[in-house]
Amino acid sequence: MPRYVILLLQILAASSFIVNFAYAGDAAAGKIKFSTCEGCHSVEKYFNVYPSYRVPKLGGQHEAYIQSALQSYKNGDRAHETMRANAANLSKEDIADIAAYLAQKDVFKGAANNVRSQDPVARGKEKAATCAACHGKDGNSAAPTFPIIAGQHADYITQSLKQYKSGTRKNAIMAGSVAGLSEDDMKDLGAYFAAQTGLEPILE
Repeated sequence: MPRYVILLLQILAASSFIVNFAYAGDAAAGKIKFSTCEGCHSVEKYFNVYPSYRVPKLGGQHEAYIQSALQSYKNGDRAHETMRANAANLSKEDIADIAAYLAQKDVFKGAANNVRSQDPVARGKEKAATCAACHGKDGNSAAPTFPIIAGQHADYITQSLKQYKSGTRKNAIMAGSVAGLSEDDMKDLGAYFAAQTGLEPILE
């Protein structure tokens, strides 16, 4: 079977998996439930202690993706002790409500992205061509089954790619995509997508 056919089947399978977690949420209720998350996600440039990288921007992220990510932390498919502890007691309704709240980009106040060297950004742009099929040309995916990564913190993107490569974060499509990437490649991709306009920090 041609490789592109296999990749297409993997994408469709992953899309179906994420959609299965998409429930209708209540954004107003989600705002209240998100209060326990504000200690990290509402602090601009807040750093995860170990490994050290800035916690991800969430304002305007796809609702279905947020639900899938929280479910992955809850069942252990994503390795992060704090997030797993926070997600452990969330019901499907809680997750849906939080996702509905975070997806409303207009409730967040934007902040300028950190200025990055143009060299890694340019290198990352060349390498990002393979990411466009799922995440869009500049990281602003049109499909709600794939996360927006434009504007995300560079070090968070790099850390995520490392986790997909090591297998501590599980996804068949991403595992295949990162298999041939070096650490420098991952840093360049992080720099490129961080320089694009997209996600916003949560500042209230």
